[in-house]
Amino acid sequence: MHLRLLVGLAAFLISSPPASAQLEQIGKKLGLGSKAQLGDTKIASGLKEALKVGAENAVKLTGKTDGYYRNEAIKILMPKNLRSMEKGIRAVGGGQKIDEFELSMNRAAESAAPEARRIFADAILKVTIEDARKILNGGDTAATDYFKSKTTGELTIAFRPIVERSMDKFTVAQQWNALVGQFRSIPFARSPSLDINQYVVGKALDGLFFMLGQEEKKIRTDPAARVTSLLKEVFTR
Repeated sequence: MHLRLLVGLAAFLISSPPASAQLEQIGKKLGLGSKAQLGDTKIASGLKEALKVGAENAVKLTGKTDGYYRNEAIKILMPKNLRSMEKGIRAVGGGQKIDEFELSMNRAAESAAPEARRIFADAILKVTIEDARKILNGGDTAATDYFKSKTTGELTIAFRPIVERSMDKFTVAQQWNALVGQFRSIPFARSPSLDINQYVVGKALDGLFFMLGQEEKKIRTDPAARVTSLLKEVFTR
């Protein structure tokens, strides 16, 4: 009986890949080639560094004048379910009001974006080695997706008052009410219902995470985007 157990254990140890081989597989997911000597801690540190650099770049790109408004990929437009209202208002000469309203929504998002810097920094500190393993098994934006799952709730809470203050500053609510009033004056028009503050917060976060994902892809694929020695060491293929 004991002999069978010993034989079975020996067979298991022989057939199981060593820790170094497992680490090498993880490294390949990240583009490390055979640099198994980096170790789990170094790989996790590399991911944190990538998130730090990517997050800072994303905040800088969005948290400035025209960061949203001049970026067609993340520009905040009228909600899709209100496009009929937009079409109706433009048809009766209200196109300028629509344009001003969209500009104000984007300005509010640009004002809120810098608040993400602190929340992102806190989330990065909490990334574990196990988190790193899961991220490495994902796609080109796996780190961003992880980040999104961990920070969206806190970001929503943090963004809301900033967006509301900015919306007040740029008179978004007044503009919205004026647009709705103009639309109601059109015969047979149905009055729209929308929490405009929540809409802007949601679109602001969508844009922020989109830009973070773009930055992550650059770090994974473009050597020029690896701006620190740690990133160069960890992400070099």
